Amino acid sequence: MSDQVATMCDQLIKAVNVMMDPGTNQIYRLEALKFCEEFKESCAFCVPCGLQLAEKTQTSVVRHFGLQILEHVIKFRWNDMPQPEKVQLKNCAMQLLSNGTLLILEEESHIKDVLSRITVEMIKREWPQHWPDMLKEMEALTSLGESQTELVMLILLRLAEDVITFQTLPTQRRRDIQQTLTQNMDNIFSFILAILQINVDDYRKLKSIPGQELQAKAHCRVAVTTLNTLAGYIDWIALAHITNDNCRLLEMLCLLLSEGELQLEAVECLLIAISRKGKLEDRKPLMLLFDDVAINYILSAAQSADGASISNQPSPTQPVEKVVVVERHYIFLKRLCQVLCALGSQVTSLVGSDVAVETPANLNKYMEAMLSFTTHHSQFLKSSTQIMWGTLFRHEILSKVPVVVEMSLKYLKTTRTNLVKMGFPSRNDSPSCEYSRVDFDSDEEFSSFFNLFRSQQGEVVRGACRLVPMEALGDAAEWLRYQLSSPIHTGNTTAEGLCSILSPSVVQWDAMTVFTECVLGQTFRNLTEEKLPIDQGIELLQAVLSYETKDPLILSCVLTNISALFPFVTHRPHFLPQVLTKVSQSYSLDSAPRTRAVKNVRRHACSSIIKMCRDYSPFILPCFDMLYDYIKKLFADEAVLMQMEKCALMEALVLIGNQFKDFTKQKAFLEELMGPVVARWTSNETSHVLSDAALFLSYVGADQVSEQTKDTDVCGNNRVQLSYCLQAMLAVVKRSRWPADLGEATAGGFLVGCSPSGAPLFRNPCSSLVLAMLPNVLTLIRTQNNLFTPENIARLSPSYSKAYELVDVEKNCVLGLPHPLVDIYDTPVYKGNLERMQGFFSTLYDNCYHILGNAGYSLQRDFYTIDGLAEKLVGSAFVSLDHQLVLSCPQEYYESLLCPLVGPLFTYMLQRLNVKWQLINQRTSSNGEEEEEAVCEESQVTQEMLEEQLVRLVTREVLDLLTVSFISKRVHEPAGNKDDGEEEEMMTDLVQTAVSGQPAEDLTELGKCILKHEDIYMNLLTISFVALSWKDTNICHRTASMICWNLLRQVVGGNLLPDAVTWFFISALKGLQLHGQHEVCSATLTLLAMLIYENLRPRYVELRTVMSQIPDINMEALDQYDHRLLDPKAQKFGDKKRKDQFKKLIAGSVGKALCQQFRKEVHIRNLPSLFKKPKPEKDLLVTEALGLEALFSPQRASV
Repeated sequence: MSDQVATMCDQLIKAVNVMMDPGTNQIYRLEALKFCEEFKESCAFCVPCGLQLAEKTQTSVVRHFGLQILEHVIKFRWNDMPQPEKVQLKNCAMQLLSNGTLLILEEESHIKDVLSRITVEMIKREWPQHWPDMLKEMEALTSLGESQTELVMLILLRLAEDVITFQTLPTQRRRDIQQTLTQNMDNIFSFILAILQINVDDYRKLKSIPGQELQAKAHCRVAVTTLNTLAGYIDWIALAHITNDNCRLLEMLCLLLSEGELQLEAVECLLIAISRKGKLEDRKPLMLLFDDVAINYILSAAQSADGASISNQPSPTQPVEKVVVVERHYIFLKRLCQVLCALGSQVTSLVGSDVAVETPANLNKYMEAMLSFTTHHSQFLKSSTQIMWGTLFRHEILSKVPVVVEMSLKYLKTTRTNLVKMGFPSRNDSPSCEYSRVDFDSDEEFSSFFNLFRSQQGEVVRGACRLVPMEALGDAAEWLRYQLSSPIHTGNTTAEGLCSILSPSVVQWDAMTVFTECVLGQTFRNLTEEKLPIDQGIELLQAVLSYETKDPLILSCVLTNISALFPFVTHRPHFLPQVLTKVSQSYSLDSAPRTRAVKNVRRHACSSIIKMCRDYSPFILPCFDMLYDYIKKLFADEAVLMQMEKCALMEALVLIGNQFKDFTKQKAFLEELMGPVVARWTSNETSHVLSDAALFLSYVGADQVSEQTKDTDVCGNNRVQLSYCLQAMLAVVKRSRWPADLGEATAGGFLVGCSPSGAPLFRNPCSSLVLAMLPNVLTLIRTQNNLFTPENIARLSPSYSKAYELVDVEKNCVLGLPHPLVDIYDTPVYKGNLERMQGFFSTLYDNCYHILGNAGYSLQRDFYTIDGLAEKLVGSAFVSLDHQLVLSCPQEYYESLLCPLVGPLFTYMLQRLNVKWQLINQRTSSNGEEEEEAVCEESQVTQEMLEEQLVRLVTREVLDLLTVSFISKRVHEPAGNKDDGEEEEMMTDLVQTAVSGQPAEDLTELGKCILKHEDIYMNLLTISFVALSWKDTNICHRTASMICWNLLRQVVGGNLLPDAVTWFFISALKGLQLHGQHEVCSATLTLLAMLIYENLRPRYVELRTVMSQIPDINMEALDQYDHRLLDPKAQKFGDKKRKDQFKKLIAGSVGKALCQQFRKEVHIRNLPSLFKKPKPEKDLLVTEALGLEALFSPQRASV
């Protein structure tokens, strides 16, 4: 046998060397791999061969393979091995741990790792029942040297990871091992701490002795491994072990922060320990870290690490030394910052709680340490402290402590620097840049991070303002005055000599504006009118109003500051004309060509006017005539305002006009304002153009050859006028309203009656105008839908062949790609006529549907009573239905309007989406080899991704419309804002309702109306259940948890066809096959399948036929399940047990991830449990008097 083993070992060594040789031919490598794998699976000499290959005389690659063989035997053959062979293998493994490795500094890490894995695999199968002395044997190993001590630490770490962290064992085995670990934790923890103390002491003694460097490194290696092992235990052991002996562990870790070779591992342990949750009284000892000694150690470590995190290295291209971040020290700084934040989290939880914890005496020193990180050059470190500052400033007790109030002033000073956007990885204009190159891969990633960081700072600044409002206002005023008096520094100027987004002046103005906006907003919220410094605010506003600049980026900041200071004007009304004049001047800012920055500042000015008129319309009402006259003059000069800006100003006027609170006056004003627009839109020429797709394309110039210059031709003007009419109509329909107060509405002539339910009915002053323009809107929608027919696509000129495609910005948004760095403000708004045409079609289409959506909410009864509205909408816009149109529809119009709309819409969407998803499923399931052979251009791949993502977005919108329209108990909010927890709670409610047999009340009134139309309702059911098999886990989860059963349960008691019932059930199982690998989807789909089976199985035996076809189903278990379900006298189980049983029944239909499909299963047998609860030997109810009967005795009736 020894000869056979030797021969086989020679062959294995050759095979391993062939596999690992980079020069080996791929065919030979695969043959060698196949030989090795077949050997591990079938050869009887695995153990002797593995031991021989693992000898120290072999190369590390061969040794590793030999140890892998032993690991494979333990994992997959252990259950079939006789007991003597198990004992022999265990003894051999212990022998390998004792003397099977090289010296600690010479041994390869992968050898140590596989040795620890071998031991842990045996522990998982035999400890503690069959290997009770395992811990003693591990302790004995540590006396043999540093190598064995390190291996023992690795074994303990991997055991904790497998049992606690990853939980890779069966439940009973995991419970046995975890409980045994817990019972022995005092000894284990003391043992680990002793190992750490001994090796740290030896390292400190030897590291400075000449000739002992290697031995010192060996002790250091053991200490590092021990700290890593500690980190694996600190996260889950009882807090008492961490705080035992007056927090000895935390004291040791704080001392190690000064050891350069151990500090990173020590701070990781410290962070885990301080971040522990649990009972507040158990966490109270952690406050020991606020003592002088601990705080001083942390401060000292931070200072030394900060100095060591930067090193100067000579650069071959620069005569000056280049500053480079030392990554290990920088990571240590990050962890130390997290330690301070976690410590702050503990103190904010403990102070003011039921646990008697006083405000720490060293709180000021702690905050100084936090402030040192907030002022660090690293933007990441600065951002890491923000949440802690916010929590501190909001704390009910700590925020009133004088040192915290004083620190809030320092924080505000610091924020004035931190808000400045500096530190781009590609630049060298700030010390932050070096740190950013470590933290961020690109300027776009940094920019995205900084936007979040800035929003965090804004929140904390608002919290600090609550503590020191007057001081914060003084800081904001000082900074604003400084910027107003400072000259503009453009830096690298644009072609026109204006600032770019990264110019020094712009970044300062931008930061100051954010700070001022936060401070002023909080000032008006916190201070009463008596305490408000009105004179100071007006003086500041006058300074801003008198500031003159033509730079669009800085002017945009000026406008923001005017908006922030505007509430002061409400106390000094005579300044209102100056403010309106200043803002209005920004409309006329221009450049040639008109850059994006100029367009943005003009749009900003319009938004500022709209915001003022929306929030302060009663206050601005006296200036209405002045503002209206001024806007008329602007409208008279076609060259001054763009059409969108005109619409924005009209929107502002409508908002003020709502304060007339007189129907006749508002209607007359709107007719005067909209007269030219209505005349143009309803003219015969426009009606003729909008009614024919060919004429429309010719009218807008899409069938003409275009030059890459700004087209000032007739077609360009036609596009402008069409867009203007729709935007003006949208502005009016969105903003025109009746008074909110019922008395004022009645007095003003807005009230026209009451609905059948008694709700008041109002009329909108804009109704007649909108209703006059609406026919051509519907005509335009129908024409736009016809533009996609082949004959109309063929009419597009080559220059505009891509006119219907998305612009690049929208493509990036759909694909989730980051926008390019925002240094694009000096570029033209559009790159060329094609992009201009794309923008026109997109905006026109959007505006049409926005008008329809807002018309129902704004016009109410006047809109829904239009003759033949349903037919008109179906004939034009039935491929899209706005949520607002459905949600605003009065109940009395459901039958006449919404049912005729919903039916065709969902029929069409089901057909289209089904085709699209079939293509996606085929594409993702196609042969990988064919994909590799096909050489696809990047643009083709991007287009496929874009189309797929658009299908996902449309599907989610359709299902969201279905949910908010037909399913009750849901808040009408965007899909991204809904909580998965609510969905799980909803499913739980459904189970309870289904079991109890309560009547269904989960449909909205519209849903109940649709329920009467069988064809429409079946379409809704079909699209819901088909969606379970579409390759989108988000869609599947939301549909299964919120829609499918809510719809199906309404018709469970009806006469469903057996084929339909079977199809519903199979659809749920198909969803499990496709999405079962995802835990959330698996849970909701399993529950859905169970609900269908339990509610329909008694009437439809066909469901059992489907169940019997599930792979590997236990038919005996299915019989038992059916018996309990069908037999009224059978014992009924609770919800949880029923779910578990059903889950086991359908386990064969649950899909697995690709990485799990071909994985060999590891089976670990359960051992006799050590912790079974003993059954009571006597019946307590019979043998002992519990006293319960006395509560119901006749003698107590009088009590």
